[in-house]
Amino acid sequence: MRFKQKLLGAGFALAIAVSGSAQAQTFVNVLTGGTSGVYYPLGVALSQIYGKSLPGSKTSVQATKASVENLNLLEAGKGEIGFTLGDALSQAWTGVADAGYPKPLQKLRGVASIYPNYIQIVANASSGIKTLADLKGKRISVGAPKSGTELNARAILNAAGLQYSDFAKVEYLAFGESVDLMKNRQLDATLQSAGLGVASIKDLATSVDITVVAVPPEVIAKIGDAAYQPGTIPAGTYKGQDAPTPTAAINNFLVTHAGVPDDVVYGMTKSLFDNLDGMVSAHAAAKDIKLDKAVAGMPVPLHPGAEKFYREKGLVK
Repeated sequence: MRFKQKLLGAGFALAIAVSGSAQAQTFVNVLTGGTSGVYYPLGVALSQIYGKSLPGSKTSVQATKASVENLNLLEAGKGEIGFTLGDALSQAWTGVADAGYPKPLQKLRGVASIYPNYIQIVANASSGIKTLADLKGKRISVGAPKSGTELNARAILNAAGLQYSDFAKVEYLAFGESVDLMKNRQLDATLQSAGLGVASIKDLATSVDITVVAVPPEVIAKIGDAAYQPGTIPAGTYKGQDAPTPTAAINNFLVTHAGVPDDVVYGMTKSLFDNLDGMVSAHAAAKDIKLDKAVAGMPVPLHPGAEKFYREKGLVK
C-alpha cells in the first residue's frame, strides 16, 4: 500500500513537472512569404536564432502570401512575429478595405524596421519591353492576390498611367511560379517587390536574357505615399543587368501583436540584433538591417518588449 502511494505520489509530481514545463515553453511562429522570396530564408534564419536564444522556445516557420496575410494572421493571434512591407502595415493599421483590411488591425505592434524592398520589374528581353509604357498590351504577373507585392504593383502601375485592363493578361502568382511561366514564354514580365538579389530573378536571369525596367523618380512622386522612395538596383545584381536601374524602394518591418508577452518580444528583438551575421548568411538583403534605424518610420506602436530593448540602447527616450 505504501509502495502504491509512493508510486502515485511520484506520478503526480512528474505530472506537475511536465505540466509546468509545457506551460513554460514559448511558441514562436515566424510568418514569412513564398519560398522563392527573401522573407522565407530570413524567416528560417530568425527561427533558428530564436530556437537558440529564447529559453524553452519551440519555433516554426510558416510560408505565406506575405505582408497582407501575415498581418491578418498576427491580428488573429496565429503567429508571434511576421515580415511586412511598410505601406501594407500602415494600411492595415488604418483599415483599408481594398488592400485586404476590412477594419483596422489595432492589435499589431512593431518590433523593428529592417531592410528595403525594391520594385523589380523584369521582362524577357525578347518581348521588346524597355520602359513602363512598353508594358501595355503585354502579359504580366503582379504577385499573389492582395499581397504586399500586388499592392505595390497597383501603386506603381497606376502612377505610370497603367490599369490592369491595359494588359493582354494579368497573373496573380508567387515569385517562383511567375518565373516558371516566363521561362516557358507564357509571360512577358513580372513585378517582384523584394530585397536585392532575390532568388527567383537570379534563377530567371540564368535561363533567359532579361531586361530590368526602370521606375523613374517622377513616377514614384505621383504615387503620393511617403513609404515609396527612389532607390537603385545596382549594376550586376542580376546576370545581364549591366547598368544601375532606378526604381522605387519600400521599407520592410518585423511586427508582432499585443498578446505576445513583453519578455518574449524583448528576447526576440535583442536576439535579432545580437545575431545579424546569421541573418546576412541567409540572405544578403539583411546587410541593410541596422540597429540605429530600427525604429525609423514605424507605422504602428512599438511593442513594450521591443521598446524596452530600444530604451536600453538609447534609441527611445
